[in-house]
Amino acid sequence: MALPRFYPIFDDADWLRRLLPLGVGLVQLRIKEMAGAALHAQIAQAQSLSRAHGAILVVNDHWQVAIDLGCDWVHLGQEDLDTADIPAIRRAGIRIGLSTHDHAELDRALALAPDYVALGPVYPTILKQMKWHEQGLDRLTEWKRLIGDTPLVAIGGMSVARARGAFEAGADVVSAVTDITLNADPEVRVRQWIKVTA
Repeated sequence: MALPRFYPIFDDADWLRRLLPLGVGLVQLRIKEMAGAALHAQIAQAQSLSRAHGAILVVNDHWQVAIDLGCDWVHLGQEDLDTADIPAIRRAGIRIGLSTHDHAELDRALALAPDYVALGPVYPTILKQMKWHEQGLDRLTEWKRLIGDTPLVAIGGMSVARARGAFEAGADVVSAVTDITLNADPEVRVRQWIKVTA
């Protein structure tokens, strides 16, 4: 399937309430330090907001809650794959995006027939400490050659100015986090993203 080319990632449903009305068509909710009813409420809220705005919601990590709430997409990191019940996710009709950082992880991901493959960090990122160095644009080109028609998501250190280079290198989708959330005017930044990825 063809995915929207702009893919912001947020850690709270309030970001979706604020920015989905601007025309964001694909969004990930990535919550790490929350569980139980609070987590359930966040994901339910994000799902409701996304459906109201005609956007695709991708739930990071919390695949069981995604199943329980009837969500459409989950994103799994390599560590998540160790415990995720992929057959159960597939039985629920949920599409799966997978993170990759090296060839071994890509092989593991492709064996699961993901609905998109993410490669990162393309550039240095301040979002989290990572054991991988920046992948660079050449790695995007290599990954796209290896995965064929599967959508390729570029993530890590991405900015409006870097988006064009990522697309030219082979990315189908560009993901952004801190370029939006740490911006002095996130609304203006999202509008710039939507324009550059149109």
